[in-house]
Amino acid sequence: MKSELGRQDGGLVNRFTELEKLIKLTGDRAKLDAKANDTYIVYKTSEGQIVREYTNGDIIPIAKTKGAND
Repeated sequence: MKSELGRQDGGLVNRFTELEKLIKLTGDRAKLDAKANDTYIVYKTSEGQIVREYTNGDIIPIAKTKGAND
């Protein structure tokens, strides 16, 4: 029999799994919309760089600008 903590942890893992799926689906939908509208998507890479990705596969880094958070 699982402890209450075990049930909570399993539920948390399931929530993260579902959230990861939702994030992936959102990104996939954004790519489809960009292709349909002949535009691009913008996202942050795992290295922290913000980029534009065009439907032809080109990925262009967006230059960092000094702002209020720098």
